[in-house]
Amino acid sequence: MGINFGYVRVSTKEQNLDRQYEALKQYVTDEKYIYSDKASGKDMEREGFQNMLKAMRNGDTLYIKSIDRLGRNKELIKHYLEYFKKEGIRVKIIDLPTTMQNVPEGQEWVIDMINNIIIEVYTSMAEQERNNIKQRQSEGIAVAKAKGKHLGRPAVQLPEAWDKLYKEWKAGKITAVEFMDEVGMKKGTFYNKVKEYEAK
Repeated sequence: MGINFGYVRVSTKEQNLDRQYEALKQYVTDEKYIYSDKASGKDMEREGFQNMLKAMRNGDTLYIKSIDRLGRNKELIKHYLEYFKKEGIRVKIIDLPTTMQNVPEGQEWVIDMINNIIIEVYTSMAEQERNNIKQRQSEGIAVAKAKGKHLGRPAVQLPEAWDKLYKEWKAGKITAVEFMDEVGMKKGTFYNKVKEYEAK
């Protein structure tokens, strides 16, 4: 008799796994067999997922809430679904009722055929959603930049005496080191500010 495993995932540390845990509880009675990750679905190099793979054996069943919890990369999802099939591990996806059905012995090909069609559609949707998220992020960054918002570390403001010192430095009256000391900047920051100042 195989073991029922569960896998839950959210993309960020701020998100909550409770809803997925609740969905799995009726199928996976021992919580030690529910593995979790708070990580992006773009690849499968996640600690919880990899530890689960090591623990699973032929005859076991894996329960997940939805296909996108496994990941959002279509080719990788298909690769691992094939891997589970080859290893004799049944995958049951709660949001895909056909995957939850038990079939008479010798009729597995029917469920495989239905599952393959559904998985093809759902993995394509999961990958499309990941691409949409990336596009929304890049559009958001572009809009923020267009509005003049600074993204990343806060910009170092130029000291009041900068204009005067810059002119003296360019005129050879003070050295770069003296200039840095006067404005209290390290070499890297100083030359970055010079570049920005000259670009304006």
